[in-house]
Amino acid sequence: MTKKDLIAKLNEFRNLPAETEWLEFKEAVNNFEVEKLGKYFSALSNEANLKSLDFGWLVLGLKDDKSIVGTNFRRDKKHLDKLKGEISEHTTYRISFVAIHELNLSEGRVLMFQIPAALRGIPTEWKGHFYGRDGENLVPLSEEKKERIRKQNFEEDWSKVICSDATIEDLDEEAIVVGRKNYKSRYPEKAAEMDAWDDITFLNKAKITIKNKITRTAIILLGKNESEHFVSPADIKIRWLLKDSKGNNRDLAIEGCPFILAIDRIYARIRNFRYQYFKDTTLFPEEIDQYEPFTIREAINNCIAHQDYNLGGRINVVEMDDELMFTNKGIFIPGSVEKVVIENAPEEKYRNKFLSEAMFNLKMVETAGGGIRRMFNEQARRFFPLPDYEFPNNRVQVKIIGKVLDMDYAEVLAQDKDLTLEEIIMLDKVQKKKPLFSHEAKHLKSKRLIEGIKPNYFISAKVAQKIGQKAEYTKARGFDKEKYFELIINCIRQHGNVERKDINDLLSDVLPSWMSEKQKYTKISHLLAELRRKNKIQNIGSDFKSRWIILKRPSKL
Repeated sequence: MTKKDLIAKLNEFRNLPAETEWLEFKEAVNNFEVEKLGKYFSALSNEANLKSLDFGWLVLGLKDDKSIVGTNFRRDKKHLDKLKGEISEHTTYRISFVAIHELNLSEGRVLMFQIPAALRGIPTEWKGHFYGRDGENLVPLSEEKKERIRKQNFEEDWSKVICSDATIEDLDEEAIVVGRKNYKSRYPEKAAEMDAWDDITFLNKAKITIKNKITRTAIILLGKNESEHFVSPADIKIRWLLKDSKGNNRDLAIEGCPFILAIDRIYARIRNFRYQYFKDTTLFPEEIDQYEPFTIREAINNCIAHQDYNLGGRINVVEMDDELMFTNKGIFIPGSVEKVVIENAPEEKYRNKFLSEAMFNLKMVETAGGGIRRMFNEQARRFFPLPDYEFPNNRVQVKIIGKVLDMDYAEVLAQDKDLTLEEIIMLDKVQKKKPLFSHEAKHLKSKRLIEGIKPNYFISAKVAQKIGQKAEYTKARGFDKEKYFELIINCIRQHGNVERKDINDLLSDVLPSWMSEKQKYTKISHLLAELRRKNKIQNIGSDFKSRWIILKRPSKL
């Protein structure tokens, strides 16, 4: 938005008869607490959703009477830009401001925070709590409003709809046989009774059909390949793609319904090589499969169960060197995979409840959340990186890595059997160089599992000593400042005078290994400046080509 557009928008807001649930004015002459900002973010996002608006707005620098008084809140541009990350750290799906608009007007500085409406079906939270508005007051989001948002995605279970023209003749006989076998395995106590059921009775009992009528779930799981048209425009396909190390396509296969058979065909194409641990220790098994079969099947079945079939996308299984990627269309309804794994509690809402229940009855999926938790535990058991969940562009993307990514991390898991799954998830972020939430870093540091400065955390001395990585720890930690001073002064004394390049070469390998070249250059500059201020050294060159000598103290008379 241009400055002219923003001024017009601000005037539009000021001309409204009163503040609304999706718009808030605050003076914030000198400051505004981030905690309160986060609560308003949640409230205005939720109220914008309920009003079917794209955005909510928080405007700083205005009184309640809408006169401009100006705000000094975060005048530094970099400090202001950091707000997006500070807010996203504690919100649903890590959403943050669409934009932070700064207007410098003759009356004063105005900040306009453009807040996205809550995602369809999912209220926006701040630190685990939902907020809303009662008139002009900031309040906890009412249960009635919460339910109105949540029902947006569940007004109709797409998977339960009857295909009026379809009959049992449109279902695949082999798929029904496999379905019966799986149902008997899920419910062995019904085995004798089940042998007397005809196919339509079985389908009704397994909750795949409804009163002898064929549902979309029946077509997806058991339908003949040519029956897909009954659920059009949904695209009932699983695409397997093999890529080489350079990202080039090497092989491709597409399987359609019945999905109960397609899963086995896709699974058979995945190269599940044997993985060897190249480590001389008894802590690790000598050889295992790259991927736990359960993990592959669970990932595919989750894609089937939670796909948003209204979006017309295919399920994808992309195989690369040492990793698998699974994707399906639709938002991840629980919001946070960590919440699903750690709390290990079933979700209250499902996109395709009828389909999910049928898949459970056919032993295709575990109970809600239980399968994902088991995937995490299986990866941790083999000391591999945990599954990576990302949610780009209204899609769920899961990456499974089939190798040890960081042997130090693997040895920590092997040595420390007291680690909780939540702590393993946090440490997994460290090995993947992913940012930690503030509370996660605080917890790991309190247990002396990591050290370092945000965002460059590394294995702590406690762990390093336990797993014999003392040299790597020292390299990551670096020396105390006085040690660097000693190295610089000794170097100058030995050579009489040195250029900046000489000092860079001297310290480059002993500064912390996590530092970039730019960070190392800045660190050395600070060290030299401090020594100069302490009258220890002197630059007899220029600013562009420095030449450092020891500063000689004047002799006493």
